[in-house]
Amino acid sequence: MKNYLLAISFFLFLSGCVLPPPVQEAGRVVFYPPPPQPPKLQFLHAISVETDLGATRSAFQEFLLGKKQEERSIGKPYDIASSPGKIYILDRSVRKLAILNLSRRTIDYLPDPRLGALTDPSGIWVTSDDFKYVADMKRKQVVVFGPDNAYLKAYGDGDLFEKPVDVAVFGERVYVCDMSRNRIVVLDKHTGEVKTTIGAAGTGPGELQRPSHVAVDAKGHIFINDAFNFRVQQFDPFGKFIRSYGFHGDNLGAFARPKGLDIDREGHLFVADAAFENVQIFDEKTAQLLLFFGGPGDGPGKMFLPAGVHIDYVNAGYFSRFVDKDFHLKFVVYVGNTFGPDRLNVYGFGEWAGEGAAAAPSKTGG
Repeated sequence: MKNYLLAISFFLFLSGCVLPPPVQEAGRVVFYPPPPQPPKLQFLHAISVETDLGATRSAFQEFLLGKKQEERSIGKPYDIASSPGKIYILDRSVRKLAILNLSRRTIDYLPDPRLGALTDPSGIWVTSDDFKYVADMKRKQVVVFGPDNAYLKAYGDGDLFEKPVDVAVFGERVYVCDMSRNRIVVLDKHTGEVKTTIGAAGTGPGELQRPSHVAVDAKGHIFINDAFNFRVQQFDPFGKFIRSYGFHGDNLGAFARPKGLDIDREGHLFVADAAFENVQIFDEKTAQLLLFFGGPGDGPGKMFLPAGVHIDYVNAGYFSRFVDKDFHLKFVVYVGNTFGPDRLNVYGFGEWAGEGAAAAPSKTGG
């Protein structure tokens, strides 16, 4: 995959500095990159309201229960997470955590009464065992809910955080992105004790200016959207700077308004940009741009002020009915649009097995 995507990136650079629309539409089938390249992503579906999940009522149910007067919808999705059978969306319009139940085909909200009440949440991380960590800017805390959605505890009191905007969890550590203090606070998951901090105000390697999102990959490497420095920085599990991705500009590989980020199992970094209205994919070892998808405008797969991006391996099967017969799906990528008709775009990442597949390099792992 790596050589293949680098070749695409090289081709795009030769085409000039303006981002071309990497979309091929045939009906509602949208691939990235466009032909004649074998595609690596397919736009699959958009979810904005409950009926987009496939929820319907039979005539008999409507006779018994009456017509449903109002269906729940997604407002401004800012951050995204998932667990088996569920997609979690931090909805800034209602300041709640929306739960999309893929098997029940419903949209509900996390109950958050009393000690668990959310006031201005902005970041969400869900562990493999379905514990939910929510960064709340007004509470100045990270609020934790269990697999049953019951409130468990909150990290932070007093002056520990000034503006906690995002959170990530790996092993026994909780990583809290404090935008106002330009740092990541690393906590012990059990005691809440501060173990260390990462970053300080500045523009040099390892320094941050208004960081907005944090993610941790399978190896414990920490990725931070260093928003006002127009880059993403990577640190090792001990907080040592490794490399940065991107730069300020309007050409390929640059950022204008970087937002949410995630890392796939092969180490490829996905970063949403609200100004370019796309998601760019970078190679971990070289920090070079490999591919981008989305783009501004109307129509399937387009984006409108995207914020959150999340990679989901466990729920890919729920979207298999949208996948082209010649496309072998490996995982899905969710992108949240804060405006526009399509609030949650679902893209499939995989391998093309149709015409021209023999010319493609070795298959992607994962």
